[in-house]
Amino acid sequence: MNAHASTARAEPSQPVHIGDHLREWRQRRRMSQLDLAGEAEISARHLSFVETGRAAPSRDMVLRLAERLDVPLRERNVLLVAAGYAPAFPQRPLEDPALKSARQAIDLVLRAHEPNPALAYDRHWNLVTANRMVAPLLEGVPERLLGQPFNVLRLAFHPEGLAPRTVNLAEWCAHLLERLHRQCEATADPELIKLYHDLKSYPIPARSGPLSSDNVAIPFKLRHDGGILSFFSTTMVFGTPVDITLSELALETFFPADERTAAWLKQTAANLA
Repeated sequence: MNAHASTARAEPSQPVHIGDHLREWRQRRRMSQLDLAGEAEISARHLSFVETGRAAPSRDMVLRLAERLDVPLRERNVLLVAAGYAPAFPQRPLEDPALKSARQAIDLVLRAHEPNPALAYDRHWNLVTANRMVAPLLEGVPERLLGQPFNVLRLAFHPEGLAPRTVNLAEWCAHLLERLHRQCEATADPELIKLYHDLKSYPIPARSGPLSSDNVAIPFKLRHDGGILSFFSTTMVFGTPVDITLSELALETFFPADERTAAWLKQTAANLA
């Protein structure tokens, strides 16, 4: 078993005390007690006492350590509860009135990127919303694969989804798996880890060699309308979220990588107007 696969397969343990949680996150980030103590401006001895249960951290210390460990907001709440404090970060549905301005910003960004396809998805890669340029690329995909929850990665790998039409399938799927693997490493999210191994079970050919040096980014090449569309993608996230839902949202835009794709996007947008 290679190291890449074994790392993602490691299921997170279920620590009970705040010290267990902190130790697990510190080890996941490959930090020593001395390193973390220095980052958090506390003594290594005190951190050791917290991890072993001999000292109880204050609420501020829990948040400071979580920030230095780059713990996701959802898991920061877990740390606070384990230490005996109330959660600090709310999780509201995107339809909540409190998130109206964020929802409007998402819609604005997606529309502004037209004629380029753009979509928003949650931490498990389930589609949240998309602009009107995404649907034309999904023509021919069975409706049952587009039902809720619509998982963007499963659609890319599924033999009845986009996989048969993806020209550089091995290269593109290897890229997606690497991204997902990094998320698994960063979050230890059990659902992401399960998704990672589910996707690895699909019949995707192995990448034959390194990426061509002619490319500035890994392209997504899709057979469509009797030709090949070529895209590169960019990903946006909210910069300073304090709501869990917003912290876990990502917006991905696909830009044309050649003139033919740019012309197709322009014509398709005109047809949809």
